[in-house]
Amino acid sequence: MSSTEWAQAGLQAFDAVVRSTEGFRGRAGQRAMAEQVARTFGAAQLGKVDEEEGEPTRAIAVIQAGTGVGKSLAYCAPAIAIALARGTRVLISTATVALQEQLVHKDLPALAAQMEQPFKFALAKGRGRYVCKLKLERLAGTGEAHGEDDDDLFPEEAAHARGKPSRQETEARMQFYASMAQALAQGAWDGDRDSLDTPPEPEAWSPVAAEGSSCTGRHCPAFSQCVYYDQRKALVGAQVIVANHDLLLSSLGARVLPELDNCLLVLDEAHHLPATALDQFACSADLSRLTWIDRLSSRALRIGTLVEVTEVADIPRHASQLRQHLQDLARLVMDLYGEALKAQNSAWGPARVRVPRGVLPGALHEPLGQLAHHAAGFLECLRAISKALRAEMRDKPDEARRLSQLYAQIGTLAPRLEAVHATAQLLLQEPPEGEATGFVPNAKWFTLETDGDFIVVKAHASPILPGSTLRGHLWSSVRGAVLTSATLTSCGQFDFFLRESGLHGMDAATTLEVPSPFNYAAQGTLIAAETHADPKNAVQFTTEMVEALLHDLARVEYGALVLFTSREQMRQAVDALATSMRSVVLVQNQIPRTQLLARHRERVAAGEPSIIFGMQSFGEGLDLPGRLCESVFITKLPFAPPDDPVGETRAEWLRAVGRDPFSELVVPATAIRLAQWAGRAIRTEEDQAHVYCYDKRLTRTSYGQRLLKGLPPFTLERRGARGQ
Repeated sequence: MSSTEWAQAGLQAFDAVVRSTEGFRGRAGQRAMAEQVARTFGAAQLGKVDEEEGEPTRAIAVIQAGTGVGKSLAYCAPAIAIALARGTRVLISTATVALQEQLVHKDLPALAAQMEQPFKFALAKGRGRYVCKLKLERLAGTGEAHGEDDDDLFPEEAAHARGKPSRQETEARMQFYASMAQALAQGAWDGDRDSLDTPPEPEAWSPVAAEGSSCTGRHCPAFSQCVYYDQRKALVGAQVIVANHDLLLSSLGARVLPELDNCLLVLDEAHHLPATALDQFACSADLSRLTWIDRLSSRALRIGTLVEVTEVADIPRHASQLRQHLQDLARLVMDLYGEALKAQNSAWGPARVRVPRGVLPGALHEPLGQLAHHAAGFLECLRAISKALRAEMRDKPDEARRLSQLYAQIGTLAPRLEAVHATAQLLLQEPPEGEATGFVPNAKWFTLETDGDFIVVKAHASPILPGSTLRGHLWSSVRGAVLTSATLTSCGQFDFFLRESGLHGMDAATTLEVPSPFNYAAQGTLIAAETHADPKNAVQFTTEMVEALLHDLARVEYGALVLFTSREQMRQAVDALATSMRSVVLVQNQIPRTQLLARHRERVAAGEPSIIFGMQSFGEGLDLPGRLCESVFITKLPFAPPDDPVGETRAEWLRAVGRDPFSELVVPATAIRLAQWAGRAIRTEEDQAHVYCYDKRLTRTSYGQRLLKGLPPFTLERRGARGQ
């Protein structure tokens, strides 16, 4: 079939599903999106390409589809039909668990029942969401190697915070693992952390989580019962795989997901992709808690000697030097930045100091260079031991269990060493002398926090341009992709997202904006409420804003959502609540999110008012139609935190090269966030809602006018400051 025929087949499949779905109303916007998806996936050239043919044809569509368009059907039906026709697969990546679950439990089963050609689908999760049976057996006291490394029961961070665990704590932790092992053996649990009635805290889960660094794969004696590899088998047989952006980027080149040059990729909630890329390629190293070095060294020496690896002779030197240079680095950081770090007194996280322009003080170069050198040498030793262990497993299958346990003992700690190496390398990256003009610096910063009685110093580094990172790591492999979200334009333009995602200037990328079918002017009102105080004056503004907010909240009849830009702002609003109002308000983090939303729905269903107080994570992804959210209150324009070290470094670099970071970076990013927040109000064609914004900059500044252009076309109502 030709690209045109594939595209036609994809669109026909979409049309057939629309016709066969009872009560479904076809929408012009949804069909326009389906047509673009079909055209894109029909044109992409997949698989191997002869060198004589030159570069393969890539096709990437960036589609903003407003709320209510029906994005999932518009991309799923044509993509799946084309994939089946081409003998390939569809990889759908989302940013949130909520959308993954919606696709796997609702949208794809419904579509499978309607499409003529059958297909299978599966959910892909990271390896760390599954238990490692071998680790669980050992830490539950049922494995052969139990007793050798009881310290694995408690991660080092927990040990520092509480001191050495008591005998009772150790026994309780072992009993906890024993109950998990029993449930797994009896088939009462499938080994997925998320399916436990009460998912364990990270510090309890971490010691038994499956990890690539400690996994021997087919050589493992528990391989045939491995829950992670069982899940991988389900992926092999599926034509549609639902993953997330984190897993997509972390598994590039690892053969965990379909090869990107031979599958059709859909990125839903694509506005999250740039931030996920920065998180994925950032790194950090703990400079203070170092007992893991001695544990890793002694294990590597013992195991390396057993398998006769000559490189073990270098381990003591690398380990002692690594520890020494980490200590030197921590001391130097405190000498240079200690006063500034100790002067910060925040209850909301560690103290932080950023390195201006990403140029480190000269005193840090030597210990960092030594750190990178000895970490690299130590890693080479570990690779030699791992290679020898795998060879032993292959040659002595009867000893596979013991050897796999030994492999895991090293692999459990190896990621810490890798993090030290990667962080040192990123920190050391600086422009060659005399070539600073075109060089893009990394963001570099140090943090200080207390862990019990212990002071913890950490080093951090991150790239600052997500687009460059994505272009090098993702788009170089992808042949056919659709990126979609309700918020991809910023201030009415795609340019910002295209730059952030690495697609700007790429010939293969096309854009399409599909408006929402909702009549926003008739269904919604945007109330631009002003204050006397300047929003930049946080103390005066918050006091006045809270007074106005409480006045408006008193009139809420059913469901409402209040979105804050800081914890302190939310705390002040909670403190100011009248006694009669306290029982009506549900505050983020005071109870688990699922319980909070369930309680909200129960109250509204009973005809009672219910108001949710939340922050950024409640500003998107929440679907509260009808009476569940008749009012959205935006307390302040959601600019990014001013002390974000990556954003600060990027703004500093933009100014250095003669560009305006506020106009080019801050305003467009805020526009997307604001559109998401306002998008919580109208979720169906029947909804009627009000959106309140208490920040007068929205209507009084030129950039506020740009922000307004990016919002749905609500009816605008201006309200002066109280008392005017």
